[in-house]
Amino acid sequence: MNKKNIQRLLRRGKALFLAYDQGLEHGPADFNTKNVDPRFIIDLARRGKCTGIIFQKGLAEKYQIEIKKSCVPLIIKLNGKTNLVKSEPYSPQLCSVKEAIKLGAVAVGYTIYFGSEYEKRMMEEFEKIEKEAHDAGLAVILWAYPRGKSVARKNKAALMAYAARAGLELGADFVKLYFNGKEKDLAWAVKNAGRSRVIVAGGHKETEKKLYARTREVIKAGCSGVAIGRNIWQAKKPLQILGNLRKIIWSEKK
Repeated sequence: MNKKNIQRLLRRGKALFLAYDQGLEHGPADFNTKNVDPRFIIDLARRGKCTGIIFQKGLAEKYQIEIKKSCVPLIIKLNGKTNLVKSEPYSPQLCSVKEAIKLGAVAVGYTIYFGSEYEKRMMEEFEKIEKEAHDAGLAVILWAYPRGKSVARKNKAALMAYAARAGLELGADFVKLYFNGKEKDLAWAVKNAGRSRVIVAGGHKETEKKLYARTREVIKAGCSGVAIGRNIWQAKKPLQILGNLRKIIWSEKK
Protein backbone atom coordinates (compact mmCIF):
# COMPACT_ATOMS: atom_id res chain seq x y z
CA MET A 1 0.00 0.00 0.00
CA ASN A 2 1.18 3.49 -0.84
CA LYS A 3 1.31 5.44 2.44
CA LYS A 4 1.39 8.74 0.58
CA ASN A 5 -2.40 8.99 0.45
CA ILE A 6 -2.67 8.38 4.20
CA GLN A 7 -0.31 11.30 4.78
CA ARG A 8 -2.30 13.48 2.37
CA LEU A 9 -5.24 13.17 4.77
CA LEU A 10 -3.14 14.35 7.70
CA ARG A 11 -1.36 17.49 8.80
CA ARG A 12 1.27 16.91 11.46
CA GLY A 13 -0.33 13.54 12.14
CA LYS A 14 -3.85 14.88 12.72
CA ALA A 15 -7.02 15.08 10.63
CA LEU A 16 -10.03 17.34 10.24
CA PHE A 17 -12.52 15.88 7.76
CA LEU A 18 -15.59 17.78 6.59
CA ALA A 19 -18.39 15.22 6.23
CA TYR A 20 -21.07 15.77 3.61
CA ASP A 21 -22.30 12.26 2.87
CA GLN A 22 -25.46 12.61 4.96
CA GLY A 23 -27.81 13.59 2.14
CA LEU A 24 -28.43 9.99 1.08
CA GLU A 25 -29.27 8.71 4.53
CA HIS A 26 -30.99 11.79 5.94
CA GLY A 27 -32.56 13.27 2.83
CA PRO A 28 -32.89 17.08 2.62
CA ALA A 29 -33.84 17.50 6.29
CA ASP A 30 -30.35 18.69 7.27
CA PHE A 31 -30.07 21.37 4.59
CA ASN A 32 -30.96 25.02 4.16
CA THR A 33 -30.74 27.16 1.02
CA LYS A 34 -27.00 27.69 1.54
CA ASN A 35 -25.60 24.34 2.67
CA VAL A 36 -27.74 22.36 0.21
CA ASP A 37 -25.25 23.49 -2.44
CA PRO A 38 -22.15 21.23 -2.56
CA ARG A 39 -20.13 24.16 -3.89
CA PHE A 40 -20.61 25.94 -0.56
CA ILE A 41 -19.27 22.87 1.25
CA ILE A 42 -16.27 22.50 -1.06
CA ASP A 43 -15.36 26.17 -0.56
CA LEU A 44 -15.81 25.78 3.18
CA ALA A 45 -13.44 22.80 3.25
CA ARG A 46 -10.86 24.79 1.28
CA ARG A 47 -11.06 27.98 3.31
CA GLY A 48 -11.31 26.06 6.57
CA LYS A 49 -8.12 24.09 5.76
CA CYS A 50 -9.77 20.70 6.17
CA THR A 51 -7.54 17.70 5.51
CA GLY A 52 -10.32 15.80 3.74
CA ILE A 53 -13.87 16.08 2.45
CA ILE A 54 -16.33 13.17 2.43
CA PHE A 55 -18.78 12.78 -0.46
CA GLN A 56 -20.93 10.10 -1.99
CA LYS A 57 -20.04 9.28 -5.60
CA GLY A 58 -22.77 11.40 -7.21
CA LEU A 59 -21.49 14.60 -5.64
CA ALA A 60 -17.90 13.67 -6.43
CA GLU A 61 -18.81 13.15 -10.07
CA LYS A 62 -21.04 16.21 -10.55
CA TYR A 63 -18.67 18.59 -8.72
CA GLN A 64 -15.28 17.12 -9.60
CA ILE A 65 -14.06 20.37 -11.20
CA GLU A 66 -14.68 22.35 -8.01
CA ILE A 67 -13.21 19.58 -5.84
CA LYS A 68 -10.04 19.45 -7.95
CA LYS A 69 -9.62 23.23 -7.80
CA SER A 70 -10.05 23.23 -4.00
CA CYS A 71 -7.06 20.89 -3.54
CA VAL A 72 -8.86 19.32 -0.55
CA PRO A 73 -8.26 15.54 -0.50
CA LEU A 74 -11.39 13.65 -1.56
CA ILE A 75 -12.81 10.73 0.40
CA ILE A 76 -15.59 8.84 -1.35
CA LYS A 77 -18.07 6.83 0.69
CA LEU A 78 -18.61 3.57 -1.17
CA ASN A 79 -21.79 2.39 0.52
CA GLY A 80 -24.96 3.97 1.84
CA LYS A 81 -28.67 3.63 2.52
CA THR A 82 -31.75 5.73 3.13
CA ASN A 83 -33.54 6.04 6.47
CA LEU A 84 -36.89 5.09 4.92
CA VAL A 85 -36.65 1.33 5.48
CA LYS A 86 -36.98 0.20 9.08
CA SER A 87 -35.12 -3.10 9.44
CA GLU A 88 -31.81 -4.52 10.60
CA PRO A 89 -29.15 -2.08 9.35
CA TYR A 90 -27.44 -2.87 6.07
CA SER A 91 -25.57 -0.43 3.85
CA PRO A 92 -24.89 -1.87 0.38
CA GLN A 93 -21.94 -0.95 -1.81
CA LEU A 94 -22.93 1.74 -4.32
CA CYS A 95 -19.58 2.78 -5.75
CA SER A 96 -16.56 0.75 -6.83
CA VAL A 97 -12.94 1.45 -6.00
CA LYS A 98 -12.28 1.93 -9.73
CA GLU A 99 -14.98 4.63 -9.90
CA ALA A 100 -13.50 6.35 -6.85
CA ILE A 101 -10.06 6.40 -8.44
CA LYS A 102 -11.45 7.90 -11.66
CA LEU A 103 -13.16 10.60 -9.60
CA GLY A 104 -9.87 11.54 -7.94
CA ALA A 105 -10.32 10.03 -4.48
CA VAL A 106 -7.29 9.54 -2.25
CA ALA A 107 -9.33 7.42 0.16
CA VAL A 108 -12.50 5.36 0.26
CA GLY A 109 -14.87 4.78 3.15
CA TYR A 110 -17.25 1.96 3.97
CA THR A 111 -19.67 1.33 6.86
CA ILE A 112 -19.99 -1.97 8.66
CA TYR A 113 -22.82 -2.25 11.17
CA PHE A 114 -21.27 -4.74 13.56
CA GLY A 115 -23.95 -6.80 15.24
CA SER A 116 -26.45 -6.48 12.40
CA GLU A 117 -27.80 -9.70 10.93
CA TYR A 118 -26.21 -8.46 7.68
CA GLU A 119 -22.76 -8.12 9.25
CA LYS A 120 -21.31 -11.03 7.24
CA ARG A 121 -22.37 -9.49 3.93
CA MET A 122 -20.85 -6.12 4.79
CA MET A 123 -17.61 -7.71 6.00
CA GLU A 124 -17.30 -9.65 2.74
CA GLU A 125 -17.82 -6.47 0.73
CA PHE A 126 -15.29 -4.60 2.85
CA GLU A 127 -12.66 -7.33 2.43
CA LYS A 128 -12.79 -6.94 -1.36
CA ILE A 129 -12.79 -3.13 -1.12
CA GLU A 130 -9.86 -3.07 1.28
CA LYS A 131 -7.71 -5.28 -0.95
CA GLU A 132 -8.54 -3.42 -4.17
CA ALA A 133 -8.08 0.01 -2.59
CA HIS A 134 -4.74 -0.87 -0.99
CA ASP A 135 -3.49 -2.47 -4.19
CA ALA A 136 -4.27 0.85 -5.92
CA GLY A 137 -2.59 2.90 -3.18
CA LEU A 138 -5.76 4.39 -1.67
CA ALA A 139 -6.30 4.84 2.04
CA VAL A 140 -9.22 2.92 3.57
CA ILE A 141 -11.54 4.32 6.22
CA LEU A 142 -13.94 2.02 8.06
CA TRP A 143 -17.11 3.50 9.55
CA ALA A 144 -17.27 1.00 12.44
CA TYR A 145 -20.76 1.27 13.92
CA PRO A 146 -22.20 -1.44 16.19
CA ARG A 147 -25.96 -1.50 15.51
CA GLY A 148 -28.81 -3.94 15.39
CA LYS A 149 -31.04 -5.90 17.72
CA SER A 150 -28.26 -8.20 18.91
CA VAL A 151 -26.19 -5.30 20.33
CA ALA A 152 -28.99 -2.95 21.39
CA ARG A 153 -28.50 -3.60 25.12
CA LYS A 154 -24.76 -4.20 25.21
CA ASN A 155 -22.31 -1.88 26.95
CA LYS A 156 -21.48 1.09 24.72
CA ALA A 157 -17.89 1.36 25.94
CA ALA A 158 -17.25 -2.30 25.20
CA LEU A 159 -18.85 -1.97 21.76
CA MET A 160 -16.74 1.09 20.93
CA ALA A 161 -13.55 -0.78 21.79
CA TYR A 162 -14.78 -3.84 19.87
CA ALA A 163 -15.44 -1.71 16.79
CA ALA A 164 -11.98 -0.16 17.02
CA ARG A 165 -10.32 -3.55 17.28
CA ALA A 166 -12.37 -4.94 14.42
CA GLY A 167 -11.16 -2.07 12.24
CA LEU A 168 -7.55 -2.98 12.99
CA GLU A 169 -8.15 -6.68 12.41
CA LEU A 170 -9.85 -5.96 9.06
CA GLY A 171 -6.99 -3.78 7.83
CA ALA A 172 -8.49 -0.27 7.92
CA ASP A 173 -6.09 2.67 7.89
CA PHE A 174 -8.60 4.83 9.76
CA VAL A 175 -11.45 3.65 11.98
CA LYS A 176 -14.33 6.09 12.36
CA LEU A 177 -16.20 5.66 15.64
CA TYR A 178 -19.05 7.20 17.56
CA PHE A 179 -17.77 8.54 20.89
CA ASN A 180 -19.78 7.54 23.96
CA GLY A 181 -18.75 10.73 25.77
CA LYS A 182 -16.26 9.17 28.19
CA GLU A 183 -12.63 9.98 27.51
CA LYS A 184 -11.30 6.93 29.38
CA ASP A 185 -13.45 4.60 27.26
CA LEU A 186 -12.28 6.29 24.06
CA ALA A 187 -8.63 6.00 25.10
CA TRP A 188 -9.16 2.24 25.52
CA ALA A 189 -10.74 2.06 22.08
CA VAL A 190 -7.70 3.86 20.63
CA LYS A 191 -5.43 1.28 22.29
CA ASN A 192 -7.48 -1.47 20.70
CA ALA A 193 -7.17 0.17 17.27
CA GLY A 194 -3.39 -0.25 17.40
CA ARG A 195 -1.81 1.23 14.28
CA SER A 196 -5.16 2.02 12.71
CA ARG A 197 -5.88 5.70 13.28
CA VAL A 198 -9.10 6.57 15.09
CA ILE A 199 -11.37 9.33 13.79
CA VAL A 200 -14.44 10.35 15.80
CA ALA A 201 -17.73 11.06 14.05
CA GLY A 202 -19.47 14.39 14.59
CA GLY A 203 -22.91 13.03 15.36
CA HIS A 204 -25.98 15.06 16.24
CA LYS A 205 -26.09 18.85 16.35
CA GLU A 206 -24.76 20.27 19.60
CA THR A 207 -23.67 23.61 21.02
CA GLU A 208 -20.29 25.02 20.06
CA LYS A 209 -19.15 24.76 23.67
CA LYS A 210 -19.95 21.04 23.77
CA LEU A 211 -18.37 20.49 20.35
CA TYR A 212 -15.08 22.05 21.45
CA ALA A 213 -15.08 20.21 24.78
CA ARG A 214 -15.72 16.89 23.04
CA THR A 215 -12.98 17.55 20.48
CA ARG A 216 -10.49 18.26 23.26
CA GLU A 217 -11.39 14.92 24.85
CA VAL A 218 -11.03 13.17 21.49
CA ILE A 219 -7.51 14.52 20.94
CA LYS A 220 -6.50 13.90 24.56
CA ALA A 221 -7.66 10.28 24.24
CA GLY A 222 -5.17 9.76 21.42
CA CYS A 223 -7.40 9.98 18.36
CA SER A 224 -6.07 11.27 15.06
CA GLY A 225 -8.94 13.69 14.61
CA VAL A 226 -12.59 14.19 13.79
CA ALA A 227 -15.02 13.93 10.88
CA ILE A 228 -17.69 16.57 11.41
CA GLY A 229 -20.56 17.67 9.18
CA ARG A 230 -23.71 19.28 10.53
CA ASN A 231 -22.02 20.93 13.50
CA ILE A 232 -19.94 22.88 10.99
CA TRP A 233 -22.00 23.55 7.87
CA GLN A 234 -25.26 24.16 9.72
CA ALA A 235 -23.60 26.81 11.88
CA LYS A 236 -24.00 30.55 11.36
CA LYS A 237 -20.22 31.04 11.34
CA PRO A 238 -18.77 27.75 10.05
CA LEU A 239 -15.32 29.15 9.25
CA GLN A 240 -14.99 30.40 12.80
CA ILE A 241 -15.85 26.94 14.11
CA LEU A 242 -13.31 25.34 11.77
CA GLY A 243 -10.68 27.79 12.98
CA ASN A 244 -11.41 26.93 16.61
CA LEU A 245 -11.31 23.21 15.85
CA ARG A 246 -7.92 23.61 14.20
CA LYS A 247 -6.62 25.34 17.33
CA ILE A 248 -7.76 22.38 19.43
CA ILE A 249 -6.57 19.62 17.08
CA TRP A 250 -3.18 21.13 16.29
CA SER A 251 -2.75 23.24 19.42
CA GLU A 252 -2.56 26.34 17.27
CA LYS A 253 -2.24 29.70 19.03
CA LYS A 254 -4.56 32.60 18.37
